[in-house]
Amino acid sequence: MNIYSRIVVIVILFVLKLILGIWLTLTGKPYNGILVTIHKLISLATVIFIGVAVYRLREGVGLNTVELGAVIVTGVLFFAAIISGGLASTETLAYPAIILIHRIVPFLSILATIVTLYLLMSPQR
Repeated sequence: MNIYSRIVVIVILFVLKLILGIWLTLTGKPYNGILVTIHKLISLATVIFIGVAVYRLREGVGLNTVELGAVIVTGVLFFAAIISGGLASTETLAYPAIILIHRIVPFLSILATIVTLYLLMSPQR
């Protein structure tokens, strides 16, 4: 699978994850366990596809400081999205701040992914 195919898969996963997240928000608590599980699995698949894409793009070449920083920021944002999503889906720990964080961080992770892939695919090195 070439990098452009991987990017298409990543975009599709982001869209599916976003649609399911909005659907879960609109249906409210208690969340449908099957939808939450699918949402989490799509999130995991997205992280894996991005990780493989980054690895394949820079296999044997390495990352410069800016690229490495972008990869780290993207990873931290995905980690924050997954953790805040897990906390937001619980009955006892769903504080308004956690829910707010989970509504903002996924969009930041999308933006960071776009920037990271752009940096990694740019011909100037």
